[in-house]
Amino acid sequence: MFHFITNYFYVHFYFYNGRRVLYVLMLLLGMNLGGNQDLKGFVAQFNFKMLLVPIATVSGTFLFSAIAGFILSQWSVFDCMAVGSGFAYYSISSVLITQLKTPSMGLQVATELGTIALLANIFREMTALVGAPFIRKYFGRLAPISAAGIGSSDILLAAITKYSGKDAIPLAILHGILINLSVPFFVSLFCNL
Repeated sequence: MFHFITNYFYVHFYFYNGRRVLYVLMLLLGMNLGGNQDLKGFVAQFNFKMLLVPIATVSGTFLFSAIAGFILSQWSVFDCMAVGSGFAYYSISSVLITQLKTPSMGLQVATELGTIALLANIFREMTALVGAPFIRKYFGRLAPISAAGIGSSDILLAAITKYSGKDAIPLAILHGILINLSVPFFVSLFCNL
């Protein structure tokens, strides 16, 4: 009975309050953007060259995920690329991988791969958050945006702004949105190969 009660409060607190925290963060981001006196200038900053950063993020992630697939003997290259395709979107990538891989691998092995995806994507987000000053120093001004994955448009935007500058905000938001849209597509693609 105690286990049931603690699980209920755990799920209730994290599910419902976590959603509320996300709504507050989205509200604050909207207020920050809406409070911008030069909103037309903000929108005018978007150009075609800004697409190069998401393309570089996707390319680099796939390259290193494929290399991991050659090193790790238990998992195929496509399994590793499916894990990398999460781009720090741990909440959906792990569930998608588990669901899509269960018919071909079995529930236990698919759950293991989904857990690896969860941990790898959490690690990516935490590394981008904690390592933002080092990433900026050694890899350049746009590197924290690329390292953040989907988090560049929300949770890591403050760190990106601090270390890459305010002029990186439009790029970070565009990057996060494009990467966010690509996650379900790439995870599904690599899970079905």
